[in-house]
Amino acid sequence: MSKADLIFIENCKDILENGTWDTNLSVRPHWEDGTPAHTVKKFGIVNRYDLREEFPILTLRRTAFKSCIDELLWIWQKKSNNIRDLRSHIWDSWADENGSIGKAYGYQLGVKHEYKEGMFDQVDRVLYDLKHDPASRRILTNIFNFEDLHEMHLYPCAYSMTFNVSGDTLNGILNQRSQDMLTANNWNVVQYSILLIMMAQVSGLKVGELVHVIADAHIYDRHVPIVEEMIKRAPMSAPKLSVDDSITNFYDFTTDSFKLENYEFHPLDAKIPVAI
Repeated sequence: MSKADLIFIENCKDILENGTWDTNLSVRPHWEDGTPAHTVKKFGIVNRYDLREEFPILTLRRTAFKSCIDELLWIWQKKSNNIRDLRSHIWDSWADENGSIGKAYGYQLGVKHEYKEGMFDQVDRVLYDLKHDPASRRILTNIFNFEDLHEMHLYPCAYSMTFNVSGDTLNGILNQRSQDMLTANNWNVVQYSILLIMMAQVSGLKVGELVHVIADAHIYDRHVPIVEEMIKRAPMSAPKLSVDDSITNFYDFTTDSFKLENYEFHPLDAKIPVAI
C-alpha cells in the first residue's frame, strides 16, 4: 500500500482529533459566497518520503500528476509569474487582468544575484553548486522575499527548498508556512519529489529523501466531511514512476518526461471548494 496514503491519513486524523479551530478569530481566507473559511490545524508537522522506496502519490483520491509537474516547471523552469504560461487554471483567482500574480513564486527564482563565481538566479545557483560544490551546506532557495511581499498577490506557501548531498545521494527539505491538506498536501509532495529527481539526475546523483516541514497544517471547515470520507478508505499500491533518463539538462525536462505506471486510485465524486 502507498506510504503517502498512510502519512496523509495519520496527519489528517491528528488534525481532526487534536487540532485547534480558528472559529473565534477573524480570518483572511473566504469562500466564493463570502463566508469566512475557518480551519482546524496542527502546528509543526514533519513528514519524510524515501523516494528510493516508492513514488509518494495518493491513491485515496487522484492527484493530477501532469498538472502538478506543469506548475512545477512553470515556477522552476520558466520562472514565470504569469498564468498564461500555465496550462491549468489553479492560479486564476490570484491573477490580474494581464495574467500576473505579481512578484511571486517563479519571479523570485528568476531574479539574478551576483556571486564571486558570477551572476546566477536561485535555480541556476543550485544546479551550479550541486555539480561544483556538493559538500556545501548552503544549497538552498528562498522565495519569501520581504522586500517584495507587498507586490505578491499571494504570499508563497512553499517558500524554501534546501538541498543536501550525502555521499552520492541528493536529499531535500521543503519548508512550507501553510498547507491546505485536502487540496494541496499531496500536490506539493508530488511536485517537490519530482524536483528532487530532476536535480539529482542532471547532477549525476541518486535521489534520496524528501522531508516536508509544515508550520500550519490545516483542514478547512467545508473540507472536513470529504477528508473524513477519504481517510476511511483502504490505500492501494503505489504506482511506479518512470523518468526519461537521457535528459542531462534541467531545462530539457517536460511533463512528458515523467510517466506513472499502474496508477490506481479511489474516485472522489465530491466537488472540492477552494478558499481564496
